[in-house]
Amino acid sequence: MRELKSINQLVSHLLWGNSSFLVLSVFVILSCQPKLVEKETAILPPVPSPTLVFGFDADSVEVFHGKIKWNQTLSVLLEEFEVEGVAINQLAEAAKSVFDVRKLKAGKEYIIVHEKDSSRTLKQFIYEPDRTTMVVYNFQDSIYAKLIQKPVITSEKSISAVVNSSVYEAIIEADAPIELVNKLVDILAWQVDFFRIQKGDKFKVIYQEQTAEGEFVGVGDILGVYFEHFEKGYFGIHYQNESGKEDYFDENGESLRKTFLRSPLKLYRITSRFSGKRFHPVLKRYKSHLGTDYAASPGTPIRTVGDGVILEARYGKYNGNYVKVRHNSNYTTQYLHMQKIKSGIRPGVKVRQGETIGFVGSTGLANGPHVCYRFWKNGRQVDAQNVDLPPSEPIDAKYLDDYLHVKNVMLHRLEIRDFPQLSLDSSVEIASISE
Repeated sequence: MRELKSINQLVSHLLWGNSSFLVLSVFVILSCQPKLVEKETAILPPVPSPTLVFGFDADSVEVFHGKIKWNQTLSVLLEEFEVEGVAINQLAEAAKSVFDVRKLKAGKEYIIVHEKDSSRTLKQFIYEPDRTTMVVYNFQDSIYAKLIQKPVITSEKSISAVVNSSVYEAIIEADAPIELVNKLVDILAWQVDFFRIQKGDKFKVIYQEQTAEGEFVGVGDILGVYFEHFEKGYFGIHYQNESGKEDYFDENGESLRKTFLRSPLKLYRITSRFSGKRFHPVLKRYKSHLGTDYAASPGTPIRTVGDGVILEARYGKYNGNYVKVRHNSNYTTQYLHMQKIKSGIRPGVKVRQGETIGFVGSTGLANGPHVCYRFWKNGRQVDAQNVDLPPSEPIDAKYLDDYLHVKNVMLHRLEIRDFPQLSLDSSVEIASISE
């Protein structure tokens, strides 16, 4: 034990009692270590990811863009790619719950993705029924169809314009979408006579613009509008209460909408008005015309002007295909010469204001496509253009304070936008779009 203790003391003395010896020892040990030579490591550039087109390598496929032609079916479109009829039938069956291949419409866009080789093997057929929807019909590996909704982004836009010739032209000159015309006229149909638009009339509009993948797809709500017609100003403010009910109101909270729409068509041209004596273009003699004729393209949707119940929906020798609607105990309307009555419209069915009930045609005693619109008040036929109609309900009292706040904000936003200068070398053109 004594020897072990002596050895421990010796080591301790060498390590701690003689620090110079410790430093020297460490130096010698480090000096004897082999030197490490750093080798340069080659840094390889990253492997680029393949460019994909509809999920396929762009280097292996070709993409063709086209538009559906009249009477073109899916089998006709795909015949050059040697797709067997069995495969098309399988796809048609698989796609029924997604989108019926028989409903391809002329003028709509489609995309074909195929192999970039001599076989041109079809991979996908993509159809766009509207600007926000894509239907993908897949032929790669398995046959199926899927619906893809493009994300729609809504942003606020505003314009101000002075009429040189028409509201339509003024909106085009303001570089705004023409869809604004119908919406604008819909809101102010009972306040502004769009058949008497004059040079110098002016308007400001704040509206929602909708885009998908950077492209314009539509107009949302008009949030606020000011329209000056014959030097009298009219306001329209969009308001939606907490229960979800929405409408347009003036600065006093009164509804801009009447119990009935101005006309059964969105776009129209009046060709014959209510008259006690009119020369009939088919019968070639004078007789009373107890309605208003609105000319439009065949197939244009006809809408009921108010809520009601279908009284009649059938064919008549002189009226052609027609629909008659009872709105309440005082008011009834009728729509004649339809190309066809909409499916599901029959006596007893309830309809809502603006709902499509048929389509413009020239059946019965008619010499061109139009709808003859007739109006009864208290059992007597009257001129729908001049009848005095009750307004819709004003703002509910419990929402009035909230509406006044929304209104004040919107009026300020409209007020701070200036009108452009009116050029002095254009003639006036009566607007042909109303309601």
